[in-house]
Amino acid sequence: MRSLLYLIAVVLVIGWALGFFVYSAGGLIHILLVIAVIAILLRLIGGRGV
Repeated sequence: MRSLLYLIAVVLVIGWALGFFVYSAGGLIHILLVIAVIAILLRLIGGRGV
């Protein structure tokens, strides 16, 4: 379960970066970034480092 959250976080960060630099999609890109950061924080807080 934790590795799945980490994978989703990485995909969302990559998607955010591509969206931010390639085209402007408004608030959706920033929502993806927030979700990715939350997933990474949950993984770190869970005791298993990156």
